[in-house]
Amino acid sequence: MESFGAAVNGVSHTEDPFSGPLTFIAPWNYKVLAALMFVVTSVSLCENFTVMLVTFRFKQLRQPLNYIIVNLSLADFLVSLTGGTISFLTNFNGYFFLGKWACVLEGFAVTFFGIVALWSLAVLAFERFFVICRPLGNIRLRGKHAALGLLFVWTFSFIWTIPPVLGWSSYTVSKIGTTCEPNWYSGNFQDHTFIITFFTTCFILPLGVIIVCYCKLLRKLRKVSNTHGRLGNARKPERQVTRMVVVMIVAFMVAWTPYAAFSIVVTAHPSIHLDPRLAAIPAFFSKTTAVYNPIIYVFMNKQFRKCLVQLLSCSDVTVIEGNINQTTERAGMTNESNTGEMSAFMYNALYIFINNCDQS
Repeated sequence: MESFGAAVNGVSHTEDPFSGPLTFIAPWNYKVLAALMFVVTSVSLCENFTVMLVTFRFKQLRQPLNYIIVNLSLADFLVSLTGGTISFLTNFNGYFFLGKWACVLEGFAVTFFGIVALWSLAVLAFERFFVICRPLGNIRLRGKHAALGLLFVWTFSFIWTIPPVLGWSSYTVSKIGTTCEPNWYSGNFQDHTFIITFFTTCFILPLGVIIVCYCKLLRKLRKVSNTHGRLGNARKPERQVTRMVVVMIVAFMVAWTPYAAFSIVVTAHPSIHLDPRLAAIPAFFSKTTAVYNPIIYVFMNKQFRKCLVQLLSCSDVTVIEGNINQTTERAGMTNESNTGEMSAFMYNALYIFINNCDQS
């Protein structure tokens, strides 16, 4: 625990955040943070639990293309259950009263589940690209492929979040003293190598996957629209899919860019002076992603909403038309003519991005 203690000293040279509130921060600041975390955590837990419950109750939602979305909800639920709940309690008390080992466990759990959620978004983008663009021809997205995607997400995330527990860098208390996170503040070269590696594998790489997959998908859609522009509604799917893709990428950037930028700045300049309240903003932004991920990826889905309304109305669970599995099946079909190819592609794009989403 010596290295851990050094990390804590790097946050505050004069006060111990485990023994009491930092005296230079007014108590009302912690109460505001506690209130914000209570709202974010409560909404996130309700939303993501609803997603998992509805998916469990309705068999037609349990399709390969939805596995990663449910996995995203599970990860967001666990982030809120661990990080959100603990953050509310510690901010309410004004300091991390749970102790150093709890800080390590909380830092690992929040980082691990957060990276699982982040990589779930990347895998979701890849699976949509796989289903719509069919890079491998007739090979369809089946349950075993979706399961491999889940295995990759959890294994890869664990590989890059467990090293600080084992000695490569560390998890330490944040500058505001109420949450725990990877040790961005160390001036040690070994710690710097982990932060740079972590930044590359858990932000740059998934962001690259998201951008490349969605750009290829849009390029394919634009190509088909140009080829068959004589059809009156050929441009409509392109515009709507483009809008949804922009929303997804912007949401990702809003959630994770402040946190990534903060980690790089602090790693490059460990002695930089930052107001603890300012330093707490990036972590707060990353936690809010658990609130709007279900809205973007699930609640905008018409099929899911129908199931949710049916569940809330306490009616019998029956099969609802519009099974998204039809999309996956059709994605595996080949079409000899250009018109057939256009029809199948437009069908897939519409069902995955548009027909299951609100039209505006």
